[in-house]
Amino acid sequence: QVQLVESGGGLVQAGGSLRLSCAASGRTYSSYAMGWFRQAPGKEREFVAGISRTGGATRYADSVKGRFTISRDNAKNTVYLQMNSLKPEDTAVYYCAVDLTSWRMSSIADDCDYWGQGTQVTVSS
Repeated sequence: QVQLVESGGGLVQAGGSLRLSCAASGRTYSSYAMGWFRQAPGKEREFVAGISRTGGATRYADSVKGRFTISRDNAKNTVYLQMNSLKPEDTAVYYCAVDLTSWRMSSIADDCDYWGQGTQVTVSS
């Protein structure tokens, strides 16, 4: 079992920044890839960013490349999502996820094994 707790969401103006955190507990933290998804009202959950088990490989959705950065601190069992140059279209509930199978992190929500409760990010124009 893996428990995930997100934090760091909030309300920010367009062009601003936020940093999301996801603290993991349970199964050995460094044994799984992790990532972030988001879901806006009326839309499907979509992949945002993923990071490999060791942190050596990352991947991003095209919509956030160059603006968002994912990282992990295995000593703190925490994964981060630094979000810069935020846009109103980034408004969504952001979820942390664990992929026990892929070394790199799948971009498909159905492949993920555990989820956090989500944290709201709202970007005003």
